[in-house]
Amino acid sequence: MLRFILQRLGLAALSVWAVCTIVFFIAALAPGDPAEIAAGGKSLSPAALARTRHEFGLDRPLGVRYVAYVWDALHGNLGKSFYDREPVTHFFARALPNTAILAVTAIGLALLVGIAVGLLAALRPNSVLDRLLMASILTGVTLPNFVLAPVLILLLAVKLGWLPVAGWSDPITGAIQPEYVVLPAVVLAARPAALTARLTRASLLETLRQDYIRTARAKGLSPARILFRHALKNAFLPVLTTAGVSFGYLLSGSFVVETIFTVPGVGYESIHSLSTRDYSLIQGTTLLLAVIFVTVNLIVDILYALLDPRVKVTEGAA
Repeated sequence: MLRFILQRLGLAALSVWAVCTIVFFIAALAPGDPAEIAAGGKSLSPAALARTRHEFGLDRPLGVRYVAYVWDALHGNLGKSFYDREPVTHFFARALPNTAILAVTAIGLALLVGIAVGLLAALRPNSVLDRLLMASILTGVTLPNFVLAPVLILLLAVKLGWLPVAGWSDPITGAIQPEYVVLPAVVLAARPAALTARLTRASLLETLRQDYIRTARAKGLSPARILFRHALKNAFLPVLTTAGVSFGYLLSGSFVVETIFTVPGVGYESIHSLSTRDYSLIQGTTLLLAVIFVTVNLIVDILYALLDPRVKVTEGAA
């Protein structure tokens, strides 16, 4: 198991380094002068521009800047924003908790609904209930967030008035209000819930046809014990992979949903950094997304190996 984890850690570190390198050189070769961006549109003298370039280390050779950027990133320093000169890590400390709350709520809702719907459909295959559920799931898979969000806003917020249209926290106290989380969480959970339901149904149907399930039935075990103790555990393995990838996507920040609902998270703030061409913030955000995805996939790989020892056997044979 230790060898398996070390191999995955090595691949994770290599992936993060590759993303860090690509993002740095793309930002370095992008058109525009970061010193002028940092000036905020003001006309600066050549001496002032030179001072600004020196402040951000832009007057050093590209190779030196790359080594310094990687070294600082390893120590948790992602530089300062060109737009407001705020450290990028301060931006993450402010925005990431909001995105995390939204992501945890969305993935919890997606797993709860997706596994329940997939389970019901698998227990009644090819029935009217199964076909209705799968038709609903197909809608969830194909309907994009930027379409579902306005529809729910119009229906639940404007027409019925059950939920607020947008926002995140109380304007007076600054505390996060639960009612603001509901609509963006439902929109974010729609697609992962649909994918989870389809995978749960397909995986459970395949598992229920296995020989050890027939043996359990022949021994006289109750259907509930066969389902929850034997079948569902093995059927959950592909669902775990999808849930991990979906959670990584949600935790990295949904740009569209956070912008529509004005959630001050990573996605919403990243759109602002793109509009202002804040390369330091764009670099830091991209690197953060890479670290999140790699970490989540690493955790999923370890959990997969714990749930299915055959994964470790295959790795050892390779």
